[in-house]
Amino acid sequence: MVLEQVHNILPGYPLPLGAHLHNEGAQFNLFSRNASGVTLLLFDRAEDLVPFSTIELEPSLFRTGDIWHVWVEGVKAGCYYAYRIRGPYRPRQGHRFNRHKLILDPYAKSLSRKPLWDFNRAKGYDPLSLMQDLSLSNNDNIAAVPRCVIVSDTFDWQGDTPLRRPWSETIIYETHVRGLTIHASSKTEYPGTFRGVLEKIPHFKELGVTALELLPIQEFNENELDTANPFTGEPLKNYWGYSTVGFFAPEARYTASKADGAQVIEFKEMVRELHKAGIEVILDVVFNHTAEGNEQGPTISFRGLDNSIYYMLERNKRFYKNFTGCGNTLNCNHPVVRQFIVDCLTYWVLEMHVDGFRFDLASVMGRDQDGLMMKNPPLLEEIAEHPILRHTKLIAEAWDAAGAYQVGSFPGHLWSEWNGRFRDDVRRFWRGDPGTIGDFASRICGSADIYQRSGKDPVNSINFLTCHDGFTLNDLVSYNQKHNEANGQDGSDGTNADYSYNHGVEGPTNDPDIERVRLRQIKNMIATLFIARGVPLFLGGDEFRRSQQGNNNAFCQDNEVSWHNWELLKKNKDVFRFTSEMIRFRNRHAALREVKFYTDQDIAWCNWDEGNPDWGPESRSLACMIFGEEDLYLMLHADFMDRRFEVPSARNGKGWHVAVDTSKRSPHDINLPGEEKVLKPRDRYMLTARSLVILVAK
Repeated sequence: MVLEQVHNILPGYPLPLGAHLHNEGAQFNLFSRNASGVTLLLFDRAEDLVPFSTIELEPSLFRTGDIWHVWVEGVKAGCYYAYRIRGPYRPRQGHRFNRHKLILDPYAKSLSRKPLWDFNRAKGYDPLSLMQDLSLSNNDNIAAVPRCVIVSDTFDWQGDTPLRRPWSETIIYETHVRGLTIHASSKTEYPGTFRGVLEKIPHFKELGVTALELLPIQEFNENELDTANPFTGEPLKNYWGYSTVGFFAPEARYTASKADGAQVIEFKEMVRELHKAGIEVILDVVFNHTAEGNEQGPTISFRGLDNSIYYMLERNKRFYKNFTGCGNTLNCNHPVVRQFIVDCLTYWVLEMHVDGFRFDLASVMGRDQDGLMMKNPPLLEEIAEHPILRHTKLIAEAWDAAGAYQVGSFPGHLWSEWNGRFRDDVRRFWRGDPGTIGDFASRICGSADIYQRSGKDPVNSINFLTCHDGFTLNDLVSYNQKHNEANGQDGSDGTNADYSYNHGVEGPTNDPDIERVRLRQIKNMIATLFIARGVPLFLGGDEFRRSQQGNNNAFCQDNEVSWHNWELLKKNKDVFRFTSEMIRFRNRHAALREVKFYTDQDIAWCNWDEGNPDWGPESRSLACMIFGEEDLYLMLHADFMDRRFEVPSARNGKGWHVAVDTSKRSPHDINLPGEEKVLKPRDRYMLTARSLVILVAK
């Protein structure tokens, strides 16, 4: 038992929000403007259905403004708690208070592993009331949802400080904590956990990445889906985690220890050790919607706290505005919600030492309470100008599910953006689509056509070819169509615009000719990613040809479809070597990493043959000279026939050395410094169909 008995109960102080150990007890503070009553429940164990203490907060004593607060003597770390909140149930006015529902503290730093989430029970599921809002149910959900856990902030950081690596030196590796090491082939002691991530530090170091961008690690309910795999009948999981329940709480299932609260310690250990290895941690965060869904969703936290404040509601306030495709939209620019988001971000920076954030569907954060796009959204400005947050890496997915698309125009110079145009234009060029050569040239130059007019720089462009959403790099060159049938949505989910090409056979093949061109195309795109100005983001597993069997929306596949199969690293070690050496090549050539756009003094475009460059719609071949400490000559050939390229004389009496040729077999596809083949003066270079060559002047 954490607490034998409650001795003293005092009002304490109303801020900060959340539960905090203080002066031989704990302070509990909760916002609710429209509640008529709040009850704090304290539990010995997470699975207990009866609290050991129930504390009614009398408004005249335990309420200051909109904050309900109480200090309880004797409460220690490890105590479990939750709330019940009374108030009006008037959905047409936006109020959905329900005293029968256990309400989680949105500021809780940890949630228990038990009870296991059961949303049907959390909803109070009643088949006779399918046409009603299920938050009206008087079924008690106490047996269906976890408890909040009080944790201590004490931790030995061993002198850890922010790395603050410049954008120009950053290589981002996007990965999933569980999927990275849960497969038996990972041979980790702690598979699928924060500690498992640490066991892969040698891999990250050898590859050369400088930052991990982790898919959501804030507490979510993996069991929220009500669909099954149509082939096996197995329930599908919320694997990616883009449905947050506890914004301050690390995901309990990602810990090696079974003790509640251990997720905070193990997350901090992961960050500390990654920092020691020179690797930053960027969190993928979801402040556009919550796990409570639409009007028929469960009451877990915000809905039962103050529904009309936390969510954007329609004119008939029974219904939710849905700019996210997930049933609800957080009212991000309401001052209370804005403060919650800023408090959350600063907690992860100050207490958990993370280095930055990628904001899912970030355009939602620029909408006002009516859902209209704002010219100067206060939340985005506050984050960018915050004295702590402005020194972190801020990355926006600059669009939402309701038509907003702000790539190149996302408000604020400090915000970098996922450049979806880079992904699409590079894919289309290497596929051989007509009319792509001009856009492709712009992408490798930092996308000045997108960013320069809004006063941004190449480092505001997060360049990526693949990410968690869509095909892996292997599947991009192996499938013409998505194969999402196992998702249980009749193949209707996932994008239809992957710009992929299978090169003759759908899926795996033993045809050596097809395999050669697929491998070449993989290397072409990897090389393109690392020669382009901007910040490269690399999807975890692409360095050894991870496949999702053609599934381009594996959000619900917590199985071998999504997991990293590390046996592929042995099989495709040539791709790993090529990737790691391309990262080193980028690091050696500062001209590729400049934070400004190219000028005519920095780059010269050439034709593959004598004469001016061919920018016509049927052109699929391009060459350019990049001037730097060591000049580079790039030859990019997406055409379907071999072609001999003109090679101009190198400057200052230097000669050309072949650094990269994606048509060659490893290790000659990328040559180490001092091992490059030397070209004779005025040599012409034969490029294999669909290949890329980089020469270095020495």
